[in-house]
Amino acid sequence: MALKALDGRPDGNPSSLDDLPTALYVTDREGVITWYNRACVDFAGRTPVVQRDRWCVTWKLMTDDGAPLPHDQCPMAAAIKEQRSIRGATAIAERPDGRRVAFQPYPTPLFDADGEFTGALNLLVDITASRRRDEFLAHARRCRRLLRTINDPETMAALKHMAEEYELTAAELAASA
Repeated sequence: MALKALDGRPDGNPSSLDDLPTALYVTDREGVITWYNRACVDFAGRTPVVQRDRWCVTWKLMTDDGAPLPHDQCPMAAAIKEQRSIRGATAIAERPDGRRVAFQPYPTPLFDADGEFTGALNLLVDITASRRRDEFLAHARRCRRLLRTINDPETMAALKHMAEEYELTAAELAASA
């Protein structure tokens, strides 16, 4: 039902959404996943199970500080329970292979033409590279601050080189994002 309203196709198959490069999935009104695009598999490192997985396509979730985040307390669960969009949240998804992905979810409830709540969709934006870029820039700033307090030419040269390397890596991450 939610997919049909989302894509407007009589068969409910949102083929145009399957080609999006960003993870997108849809749930019913109870939070059970009813559809996901191919990018969800790459994002989550697993194939979600339609009509069984609930709230999220990820294997495990964590808060930004690394604390476990139960799926039934994730932003998508809140959006469904409260029937409202959730914005400004961030989380970390852990894949079955142990790799972690920082992301911003955009859970949005779906309503039919009569205003009846039918489910929700969630767009998951990977922000891992931008976070790493920010970390490298912070390291570069630290090196440059330290540089102003040192008088030894060799140490100054090493700190300057380190700052430049951090900035170069940050620029490469920005270009690849």
